[in-house]
Amino acid sequence: MTRKPALRRCPWSEGVSDAYLAYHDEEWGVPVHDDAKQFEFLILEGAQAGLSWATVLHKREGYRRAFAGFDAERIARFDARKLAALRRDPGIIRNRLKIEAAVSNARAYLALREELGSFSDYLWRFVDGRPKQNRWRRQSQVPATSPESDALSKDLKKRGFKFVGSTIMYAHMQATGLVNDHLVDCYRHAECAAMA
Repeated sequence: MTRKPALRRCPWSEGVSDAYLAYHDEEWGVPVHDDAKQFEFLILEGAQAGLSWATVLHKREGYRRAFAGFDAERIARFDARKLAALRRDPGIIRNRLKIEAAVSNARAYLALREELGSFSDYLWRFVDGRPKQNRWRRQSQVPATSPESDALSKDLKKRGFKFVGSTIMYAHMQATGLVNDHLVDCYRHAECAAMA
């Protein structure tokens, strides 16, 4: 990554690590329309619950390895032996409930795709198919949830998904560009808005 030190960024992105800065500069807020990428973020955001995003981001490669490259069909077939191995894997967050949720979410994801055809299209329905362009000036203005994340969370839970509370789903929406929550003076706000 080529660092752009003179540019203004969202304050949360700086001072953690180069990987965290790259995530802000290259991924966060970019509209995602790919089912597999949306599923990856669903697994990672669920793993984050109660932790910092930096913790999950720094274990992302461990997750990619442990969870079959985020292949939902393979994850859905994980058995008790595989789950026990995952609970011993230092490359991921070894919380039993989060690991089990990743497997049950893979099954729910496959069922949703069978029913509706596309997980990504399903998610984008909650913002009427276009990224919501927020214009926050301070980090303190950025909400933890929204009416859209409330509705999405409720519907996912009804479909059997776990670790999909409104706060988790709002973070998912931010990460995958369903909402643009870069601060207006961050150089990425205009770039992500242009991708809408």
